Amino acid sequence: MITDAPIPPVVPAGRLAALEQPVLALPGGWELRPWRISDADALLAASRDPAVRQWNRLFLNSAEEAAERIERMHQRWRAELSAMWAIARPGGEAAGLTGWGDIDLARGSAEIVYWLLPAARGAGVAVAATERVGRWALDDLGLHRLRLCHAVTNTASCRVAEKAGYAFEGTMRSALLHADGWHDEHLHALVQA
Repeated sequence: MITDAPIPPVVPAGRLAALEQPVLALPGGWELRPWRISDADALLAASRDPAVRQWNRLFLNSAEEAAERIERMHQRWRAELSAMWAIARPGGEAAGLTGWGDIDLARGSAEIVYWLLPAARGAGVAVAATERVGRWALDDLGLHRLRLCHAVTNTASCRVAEKAGYAFEGTMRSALLHADGWHDEHLHALVQA
């Protein structure tokens, strides 16, 4: 029998905003922590790093713009739109970013974003961070489906997706505009069991 009753949200509105953003431990002496205004120089450095700029839409002109972006990260947490963490050594400066954009609590989904500065690359940090924020999103926040999308030519992100347990679902044609034009993207997903 079909009814007109609305489908209840997967995660009730207010759930994310009510949470204090946790610090999450990673193997190898890394952690995920909230971004700090003092991380503005690291965010600015990321916006100038060719590898970060190639795959991410991060364009900043000054430390002041970076500080404003960090404040917007905190505002977007409170508005339940995104959840971003700095990847850092305990007590250290940010060396990367990971988190959830495009959060849809009612439908129980989000899309992961991440990047690393050169000092954190090549040691499995992206995989560990992707696994950890995935567990947090599914187990602690209560989301149902997590997406990981990357340009087909970004083979490093494809390896991260595979190693972190995100199943390949297909190719989205001309799906994202990067600095050098439109790219086909792979879609990977992790679904709550």
